[in-house]
Amino acid sequence: MATVQTPLAADRPGEMTAAAFAHTRAMTRALCEPLETEDYVVQSMPDASPVKWHLAHTSWFFEQFILKPTLRGYPVLDPKYEYLFNSYYQAVGPLYQRPARGLLTRPTVKEIFRYRDHVDEHMTELLSRRADDPQINMLTTLGVNHEQQHQELILTDLKHAFSRNPLQPTYRAKSTTVAAGVAGPMRFQNFDGGVREIGAESGTENAGFCFDNELPRHRVLVEPYALGDRLVTNAEYLEFVRDGGYRRPEFWLSDGWNTVTAEGWIHPFYWDDSQTREFTLAGPQDIDPAAPVSHLSFYEADAFARWAGARLPTEAEWELAAACLPVAGNLLDLSRLHPESPSDAGMTQMFGDVWEWTASPYIGYPGYRTLPGALGEYNGKFMSNQWVLRGGSCVTPASHIRASYRNFFPAHARWQFSGLRLARQL
Repeated sequence: MATVQTPLAADRPGEMTAAAFAHTRAMTRALCEPLETEDYVVQSMPDASPVKWHLAHTSWFFEQFILKPTLRGYPVLDPKYEYLFNSYYQAVGPLYQRPARGLLTRPTVKEIFRYRDHVDEHMTELLSRRADDPQINMLTTLGVNHEQQHQELILTDLKHAFSRNPLQPTYRAKSTTVAAGVAGPMRFQNFDGGVREIGAESGTENAGFCFDNELPRHRVLVEPYALGDRLVTNAEYLEFVRDGGYRRPEFWLSDGWNTVTAEGWIHPFYWDDSQTREFTLAGPQDIDPAAPVSHLSFYEADAFARWAGARLPTEAEWELAAACLPVAGNLLDLSRLHPESPSDAGMTQMFGDVWEWTASPYIGYPGYRTLPGALGEYNGKFMSNQWVLRGGSCVTPASHIRASYRNFFPAHARWQFSGLRLARQL
């Protein structure tokens, strides 16, 4: 993957927005550099999308919500793209069914890159003149963060597709041979209880971008609790597997046990049956015992926590512990593309490596309001049958993550870089 320079600070907010737009669009192209044309088209399951579709949809977002409403006479490259690359915005109009995106051999990859060039040209021209317009600035920043989410999805979806190929192809070989790390004994750090505030700051001078589901900032009551000072490792999870964890219903939620038995799960998603190798973006590799266990469903994370005599943290507990820590860790910018063992003492791996499942259902905060219009469908419509994850992963852009960030997936999802941290009540 080619190196893309982080944009430097600019004198005006509009200049920063334009720089962030250019940087993000270039980063998406850089993620595609290792790919062959055939890699862009495959869809390996209904929850994943072809790389070509991600490239088109992120361009569609800027076109639909900024260029069309703002530029009089904007020359639409192809009117059919509004239908083909709409993801789930019912207020915009009809959309092509998600499970069949892999059938779209046309438009071609070349045509999709031409579409991106077309959108980039008009967005760059617009931002050169009107980036200081508050509405354009806000929508462009939202579009940048939306594309960063799809950068992560490009990698997780590709990993799933490559894992299904008997040739077990490599997205990118490891640049260096990294020796298996060492994870010290897990220690629990205590946190006081009380009435605290969580959620993103909004309307203050230092407030940065946040999604609507991070608002409003509000008070929560937490009892005294403790969190593990690092993520659960592959070695620790292997103990659960060897102790019959996948055969013992006493550790599982009812829906989780039904899923385990129906799907035949016996170990984490990308482990092989020898439980010594796993599939990675660098192809099959030996499992690092000290690295965080990854690609777990909520059900598996919850079952392991019960087996370990602990529980999953709530999202409030996680955020309160992370709020005073710098956003640093094994994130996409380091280009390692795989979870690694901890390198520091204290509360480690709060950001990066793997998304951390929490015990919190994904619902709106007290007083939550969606964005107006079609953009109100971005987050709010998914607040049902989902669970919150925190902290980002090894394929999350560093500028995208923060302590208040709320990711969400259904309980059975395993193809994301998702793991766990243990919690206990004091």
